[in-house]
Amino acid sequence: MSSQDTSSVDGVSELAFMPMQTVDLDEVLKIEMISHVHPWTRGNFSDSLEAGHWAYCIRPQVDQAISGSFLDPSVLWAYCILYPAVDELHLLNITVAPKLRKLGLGSRMMAAIEGVAAGQNIPRIILEVRPSNLAAVHLYQKLDYEQIGIRKAYYPADSNTGTREDALVLAKSIKLAV
Repeated sequence: MSSQDTSSVDGVSELAFMPMQTVDLDEVLKIEMISHVHPWTRGNFSDSLEAGHWAYCIRPQVDQAISGSFLDPSVLWAYCILYPAVDELHLLNITVAPKLRKLGLGSRMMAAIEGVAAGQNIPRIILEVRPSNLAAVHLYQKLDYEQIGIRKAYYPADSNTGTREDALVLAKSIKLAV
């Protein structure tokens, strides 16, 4: 993506959150595989879809689609998987395509997710994050997520040695309509 393309992101008024379908998995997996040291598998995504988790593909929604560019609404920018529980929304996976990072998409997605929680009267969002994922940790801190715990040896760290990395458990209370 050229720097000219990057500036065009500002012209996108809204992000389109479309329900993730099985047909989206090839595109999702392309982003997942280059984004994570230990990516989710097709089976992980399929299981989430079958379990009824709220799974979304995020694409640009523009007034005038620009076919063949990254502003083309058919191009996948990001995705997320959410697990609604009785009193919390658990963020299981959120990933932005590498070429579109540091443009504010993560913040915009989190704002939309918080809006979903509020709209469904879910008072809290909870998530796990690797302490080594500094960009994500900083984003969540900026958005007022607070650490509420640690899950010991939660993430695989090195498949050769079998070592594992702890997860920071973060949460944010959501203001609900009274």
